[in-house]
Amino acid sequence: MDFLDIRLDVIWSYRELFVRGIGVTLALTLIGYIGGFLIGLLVALAKISKKKWIRIPAKYYVDFFRGTPLLVQILIIHVAVIPTIFGHSLGPFVSGIVALILNSAAYNAEIIRAGIQSIEKGQMEAARSLGMPSGVAMRTIILPQAFRRMVPPLGNELIALLKDSSLVMVIAVNDLLYAGKVVAGASFRTWEPYLTIAFLYLILTFIFSKIITYVEKRFSNSYVPSSRRRIFSFGRSKGVDSE
Repeated sequence: MDFLDIRLDVIWSYRELFVRGIGVTLALTLIGYIGGFLIGLLVALAKISKKKWIRIPAKYYVDFFRGTPLLVQILIIHVAVIPTIFGHSLGPFVSGIVALILNSAAYNAEIIRAGIQSIEKGQMEAARSLGMPSGVAMRTIILPQAFRRMVPPLGNELIALLKDSSLVMVIAVNDLLYAGKVVAGASFRTWEPYLTIAFLYLILTFIFSKIITYVEKRFSNSYVPSSRRRIFSFGRSKGVDSE
């Protein structure tokens, strides 16, 4: 087929399928990332624990999910893990969500661990010397500071998960890539559906990137809210005029 012979009517005819695919892709990404962040936080805390029986399983968990392909993890969870635990499959969507959560948790755990360990040890020691429990010190002193440093890599992980979510198509989850495959098979056209999903992924990535950039600026040390900027600039201008 000639590249110039693009038929937009093919895409329009299957527009509902693409819209549904976008919704499923966003659900996979957001649920997978939020679940992965929460589990990753627990795994990160376990990895820096002084107790071996907590630290070693967490290390093996991260090593497994970072050292094996996500596609293999999806297949194992869908055809073996979930049917073994529950006695039957819970459907491809649930399997895909579980795989994305567990995979994202491993990467988020390393990001969070590095962020926590980047904070000077003296801050924890100072809090402990004042009688503050280690858990309270971690929650109120260490984690808020570490989070500022974790925002950029956590944002990169979110974008990576958005694109990696397309792998759940292998177990027939009706995501964006699956929609493109269905349209290609039904219309006997390849350029239109696959260029469309590439363009839609590009738009989603662009939107997520803008959100991440805003969050990075919001949590940066140099951030000043717009209302405060106006007050400061007004005060400076008055000071100049008074001189």
